[in-house]
Amino acid sequence: MGEAVIEVRGLRKRYGELEAVRGVDLRIERGEVFALLGPNGAGKTTTVEILEGHRDRSAGDVSVLGYDPGRHEVALKERTGVVLQQTGLEPYLTVAETVDMFRGYYPRPLPLDEILEVVGLKEQRDQRVRRLSGGQQRRLDVAVGLAGDPELLFLDEPTTGFDPTARRGAWAMIRNLRELGKTVLLTTHYLDEAQALADRVAIMVRGEIVAEDTPAGLVAADADAVIRFRAPEGAAVPENLGFGEREDGLMEARTTDLTRDLHTLTSWALDEGVVLEDLTVSRLSLEDVFLRLTDEDEDESEEAS
Repeated sequence: MGEAVIEVRGLRKRYGELEAVRGVDLRIERGEVFALLGPNGAGKTTTVEILEGHRDRSAGDVSVLGYDPGRHEVALKERTGVVLQQTGLEPYLTVAETVDMFRGYYPRPLPLDEILEVVGLKEQRDQRVRRLSGGQQRRLDVAVGLAGDPELLFLDEPTTGFDPTARRGAWAMIRNLRELGKTVLLTTHYLDEAQALADRVAIMVRGEIVAEDTPAGLVAADADAVIRFRAPEGAAVPENLGFGEREDGLMEARTTDLTRDLHTLTSWALDEGVVLEDLTVSRLSLEDVFLRLTDEDEDESEEAS
C-alpha cells in the first residue's frame, strides 16, 4: 500500500433525525485519481465537505494529509485545492491576472506558465474571463485550484454541461494532474468519466459505501453479460426469455449464462422468422454496475417500508 493522503474511519454526519453519512471508511493514496460516486442524496457531497473542512462531522476519525480538517488549520489549506461546481471569478480580469491573483495567496505557488500548460490555457492567457467559453472557464476554475501547488485537489463535477469535445479536453487536463503527482478526489455524475479517469471508485448509497474497487474490478466482480436487440414492430418477444424494453426501444436482458441464453434467443428468432436488428452482446459497464447497486437499494427500501 502507498502513502495515505486521506484516511477516514467510521465517519458519521447527522442532521437531526437524518443520518446523511453512516459509518464511512475511506483510504485514498498519494497520486490517485479517486472517484466518489452516488445518486443525489447519497451523502457524497457531505462527505467531501467534511474532508475539505467546510462541514463538521458528528463522529469518526478523519485525516487529510495528516491533519484533522475539522481544526481548519492554515497549513492544511495551503496544501489542498478545491474546485467547486460553481465559482464566481472577476469577468474583466485576464486569465493570467486571475491565476496570478490567487497565486499571491500562497507561500509556494506553482509557476504561472506551468499552471496554464497543465490546464490548456496558454493561448488564452491574455483573454478576459468573460470571453472564455464554458469549457475554458472550467479549466480556469481548475487553474485557480492549482495556484498554491496543492498536493490534493478536490474536483467537483468538472464537466457538467460540457459538449463531448470539451469533456475530452477536460479529461486530458485531469490526466495531466495525475502526471504531476497530484492526488485528485473527483465527484461526477458521468459514469463513463469515472471509468475513463479514476484509479479507484467508491459508490455511496444512503450514506454508506456499498462498493469500492478499480473500475475494472467493479465490472469484473459482476459476472453478468448484457444482450440487446431491436425487435421488429409487432414481434412479441416471449416473456420467458427475460427481455425488457428500454426507453430507446431496445430489448435488453442480463445473463450469467451467455451461451445458453443467446442460443435460446436466436433459436426463437429463426423459428419465427424475426430479424434481430442492432444485436449486441457486451459485458457490464461501470454505469450498469452503478445502476444495479442503486436499484437494489431502492428495492430494499421499498420492502422495508
